[in-house]
Amino acid sequence: MSERRQVEGVVTSNKMQKTVVVRTSQTHRHPLYGKVVEAQHKLKAHDELGAKVGDRVRLIESRPFSKTKRWVVAEILSHKEQEEVV
Repeated sequence: MSERRQVEGVVTSNKMQKTVVVRTSQTHRHPLYGKVVEAQHKLKAHDELGAKVGDRVRLIESRPFSKTKRWVVAEILSHKEQEEVV
């Protein structure tokens, strides 16, 4: 049995109920020109942990929750640092 895919990314939106939008990025080398290219993706994930905007999270692939939501927040890796208001 194969393992579920895991990706890491940063939460960009948490305005939906129990759903967050996570931006992930992958780098690869262009096959002809050799330049390193970065591809970014926005994934919707089911969130029971209460991740906030700016948090770094790990997602695990799961069954479809809706038309576009097929990932689950497995853990919050780090929280966004709070800026002090002066």
